[in-house]
Amino acid sequence: MSKNILIADDDSKIAKLIEIYLLNEGYAVYKATNGLQALEMMAEYPIHLVILDIMMPGMDGLEVCIKIRERQMTPILMISAKDSDMDKINGLMTGADDYLVKPFNPLELVARVKSLLRRAYFQAEPSRPGQEHLIVIQSLEINKQTHSVTVSGRPVKVTPIEFGILFLLASHPGRVFSSEEIFELIWKEKYYENNNSVAVHMSRLRDKLEKEMGGEKLIHTVWGVGYKLEY
Repeated sequence: MSKNILIADDDSKIAKLIEIYLLNEGYAVYKATNGLQALEMMAEYPIHLVILDIMMPGMDGLEVCIKIRERQMTPILMISAKDSDMDKINGLMTGADDYLVKPFNPLELVARVKSLLRRAYFQAEPSRPGQEHLIVIQSLEINKQTHSVTVSGRPVKVTPIEFGILFLLASHPGRVFSSEEIFELIWKEKYYENNNSVAVHMSRLRDKLEKEMGGEKLIHTVWGVGYKLEY
């Protein structure tokens, strides 16, 4: 099925260039010229990925990104003329999945889009038909139906919060989640500054998994950004 991609950029020339390359790849393209319009289109259409410019009139891309993340986990590729490390970190910390600096090669943008779509819509293969609730990663099995975790058949005792974090990361391998995203998705509460709850639970979860898996690391820290599961 063709994926729907929303381009939110007030520069019509850049938006048109991106559109041409995406259409050539078989994607369906929607365009918004400001942040408010982008949010309205997100609510109206089934958008699978957003290409979001930071500098837009009215509501900027960072604010749009935050508002999208309050409701859904649609992949977001942020584009901007700002190229400092802090600008990139700010973009990723608001919930963007990737950051591309203008001017960019359209072919690189297409490659980033394909990579984000693969990560976001990856479906772990169930071990048997009808077991879509089961994620299997090497010797690790995560069963959403029973809220249980096993390694080589041995049960791993995890709390409901730890299970929620693990299932979230395992459902999106390679995708980086910020502490704020994890907290609001798992705890179902608004994140507040200096909250180390995610770090504490993440540390305990990793210790349990690494102990059972002979030191093998599945959950990785992306410093200044968040956490991801990769294997």
